[in-house]
Amino acid sequence: MRTKFLYAAYGWLLLSGVLHFGIDVVSQYVRGRRAPGSETTLYYGLNTSYALGQLLVALLALLLLQSGSSVLVSWPGLTLGFGAAAAWLAICFLFIEYPQPRIIMAIFIVLLACAALIA
Repeated sequence: MRTKFLYAAYGWLLLSGVLHFGIDVVSQYVRGRRAPGSETTLYYGLNTSYALGQLLVALLALLLLQSGSSVLVSWPGLTLGFGAAAAWLAICFLFIEYPQPRIIMAIFIVLLACAALIA
């Protein structure tokens, strides 16, 4: 049951990373919503690194789960997941002004906590 929650947590992280990149980077760029400049470059860079970080961590975790490795099921793997979620949440509170990434991280933390609490 713990692995099902881990699949759900990291699958959610993968989906949210793809959607965050598509909505906050690609659609903003295609629609031309931001005037060229250093602030726009920082906006695209922050959101791109945020979303791609989520994608890479989620893909690595899903590959480890798929291979049957018990790294993520044990406490060191769960601690690493909580640490990554705390880092993304800190980035959300410090640099991203809209609440959707915070909600996404809260859902990810809840799913990880459910996986951690299952014996």
